[in-house]
Amino acid sequence: MNISFTKKQEEYISEQVETGEYQNNSEVIRDALRLHSIYRDKVIKDLRNEIEIGWSGEPSKRSVSDIINFRKKR
Repeated sequence: MNISFTKKQEEYISEQVETGEYQNNSEVIRDALRLHSIYRDKVIKDLRNEIEIGWSGEPSKRSVSDIINFRKKR
């Protein structure tokens, strides 16, 4: 597998290894992927919960135009 990083990303990875918390670059990347997976799973779970709340709730009395106009005013 070949992965390309920006200069800023490479610097960040190196800085993490330099802290001593990681032994090498691969450990930093594996930890980042693990955290990304946890974050992504939580976001999807939260979105599904909100969708369920919306589907099971009472219909809105506002029209789509009302909602758009309300957002534009904010």
